[in-house]
Amino acid sequence: MRVAIYPGTFDPVTNGHLDILKRSVTLFDKVIISVALDNYKNNLFDNNERINLLRAVTNGMEKVEVDSFKGLLVDYCSQKGATAIIRGLRAVSDFEYEFQMALMNKKLNNNVETIFLMTSSKFSFISSSIIKQASSLGGCVQGLVPDIVAHAITQKYS
Repeated sequence: MRVAIYPGTFDPVTNGHLDILKRSVTLFDKVIISVALDNYKNNLFDNNERINLLRAVTNGMEKVEVDSFKGLLVDYCSQKGATAIIRGLRAVSDFEYEFQMALMNKKLNNNVETIFLMTSSKFSFISSSIIKQASSLGGCVQGLVPDIVAHAITQKYS
C-alpha cells in the first residue's frame, strides 16, 4: 500500500489545501492529512479545532485519514508506513523553503520522498495567513475556504 503524509498547520484549512489533497489521493492508496502540533506560529485555532475542521471537510473522502503528529515528520512517516510527503507549492517563493525541508527530510530518512504539487491557479494566492488577515479585518473569505471553516473563522473574530 502506497501511503503519503500531507502535513501542515492547517490554520485554517483552505480550498487550496483541499485541492492538493484531492489530487494527491489519485496518486496514493492512502493520504494522511496531519496537523503538525509542534509549530512556531500564532494559531487562530487550537490543535483540536484544526483536527475537527479537517475531519469535517474531509468527511466521506475515500483514502483520506486525518491525524496529528509531534516531533520529526520523517519519524512520523516511519510510524505510519508512509513513503512520501506531499507538499503544495503556490509560487516560486514557496519552493526555496520547501526544497530545503525536502533535502533535510531526505537526509534524516532516505526512504521518504517529497512530492511537490503545484496548486491550481485559482488558488495560487490563497494562504492561511492571508485568510486570517482578511478575516480579522472583516473581509469575506467565502469560496476560499470551505463553508464550515468560514463560519468557524467568523465565530473566532466576532
